[in-house]
Amino acid sequence: MAFVKRSQTTTVGQDERGYSRDFEGLCAELEAPNPTARRWAARDLAAHPGAAQVLIARLEVEPDAAVREAIMISLTEIGDAVTVQGLVKCLRSEDASLRNEAIEAMKHLPDTVAPVMAGLLADPEPDIRIFAVNVLESLRHPDVEQWLIEVISEDAHINVCATAVDLLGEVGTEAAVGPLEALKRRFPAEPYIEFAADLALRRIRDEG
Repeated sequence: MAFVKRSQTTTVGQDERGYSRDFEGLCAELEAPNPTARRWAARDLAAHPGAAQVLIARLEVEPDAAVREAIMISLTEIGDAVTVQGLVKCLRSEDASLRNEAIEAMKHLPDTVAPVMAGLLADPEPDIRIFAVNVLESLRHPDVEQWLIEVISEDAHINVCATAVDLLGEVGTEAAVGPLEALKRRFPAEPYIEFAADLALRRIRDEG
């Protein structure tokens, strides 16, 4: 899901927004039967920094894709620690769409995601570690390369390392050369690891 900047000029009829526009009214409207009303409530709750918990709770049960998108946009605008913890919880959902939406949202929150990234990359579940690497793909943070180097140096799961080495092929610098060579030695019988590591090494050396 791609996030689009909100329009400042869009309006909606009062019949679609039947609750008061204060925090309590918006929280009530977030549970309204009408998905248009829920969507506008989700949008307006972005102006209330304390709304993250309410939005996360609604996200877990919201069936309408447009409402979920509005919730995710508001969460990225709030962008606090409560938001990030809620998005991390979404990574463990059985709903693949919700997981992907959470990953996309987390990519927009580098400063608040950074403190939890080490924990995600060390999670007992390999899928969570892979999701964390997917977040790093577009996370504009100076530690992205170092996090990826730690993954290919320490993670025992080949699929996690394969995901990380693919990304290192795009963002790696000279600092990744030694760890990439070591990764090939760790998985000598895995053709894809050798291929991806060699591809990353060629790119780094060509640009060096």
